[in-house]
Amino acid sequence: MTRRLTRRELLTGAAAVTLAGCGIEQRPIVPSRVSIVKAPAYDQTIYETMRRLLAGQLGDVRGKRILLKPNLVEFEPGSCINTNPMVVHAAFEAFRAMGAAEVRIAEGPGHRRNTLDLADAAGYFHTVPDFENSFVDLNLDEVTRVRPERQFSRIKKLYLPNSALRADLLVSMAKMKTHHWAGATLSMKNLFGTVPSGIYGWPKNVLHWAGIDESIADLHAAFPRQFAIVDGIIGMEGNGPIQGTPKHAGVLVAGSDPVAVDATCCRIMKIDPFQIQYLRLAAAQPGAHFAERNVEQIGESIESVATPFELIPEFRRIRLENS
Repeated sequence: MTRRLTRRELLTGAAAVTLAGCGIEQRPIVPSRVSIVKAPAYDQTIYETMRRLLAGQLGDVRGKRILLKPNLVEFEPGSCINTNPMVVHAAFEAFRAMGAAEVRIAEGPGHRRNTLDLADAAGYFHTVPDFENSFVDLNLDEVTRVRPERQFSRIKKLYLPNSALRADLLVSMAKMKTHHWAGATLSMKNLFGTVPSGIYGWPKNVLHWAGIDESIADLHAAFPRQFAIVDGIIGMEGNGPIQGTPKHAGVLVAGSDPVAVDATCCRIMKIDPFQIQYLRLAAAQPGAHFAERNVEQIGESIESVATPFELIPEFRRIRLENS
């Protein structure tokens, strides 16, 4: 009798053992490389830390067009809602020093209609010299209709900003946060900011109606040239992504496989990535890995930096220790 494989076995690659016994040749899994770097505070050391992180992960980016996509949502004084502007500026300067032909910063917030006012309130004008001339408002950018090769939501096509589609490398610079609907919001969920509110409206409810997790997986499939950097120096726990409380994790997490990066962040937050639906969906795409055995950790170990993020009651079941 043939045993039916569990979903977890299929995702982790345990199925390879069974299939090999059936005479089916299996391609070896190439682990995804994910860097974990300690960064205790938002200070000048971030610039050298970022330079070393990107050089180790990406190598040669000379002549490439880089688009940095931070997480700009709302602004409340003293909050931890947005990607810290110093982290974004550090990446901006590092890519320029590495010879990128163009480095720009872009965002399309779903809550605030005036993106530049939000960026100013969040400290971007103060931190990034000549910020306005380096910035693209994705809510107002020209768009192209895209049909993702792999589709999970009810949305049959997406209108996405040309600045993001034409970039040689789209760098999702998320904030490490819990999320009251998705469990965790990291580099993949950050792609919601690429969906132009000028077409889909504020606060982009069409993505919610189509299924949040499914829409995240759709957007991940729509951008094949990605790199992920997660600002976990001070994240957010509890009722994220807006109304939670600050949580110091003291790390930057980065890699070319956003699925592996987000899974690593979940493990740092003591969240079971197998319980995050959009990660399960996206893990079915070629080259995406989130089983720990298929992720090559560089720098710090997960165990050395792990710190449990508080979860709202509805999501306490996704704790790693509950798995």
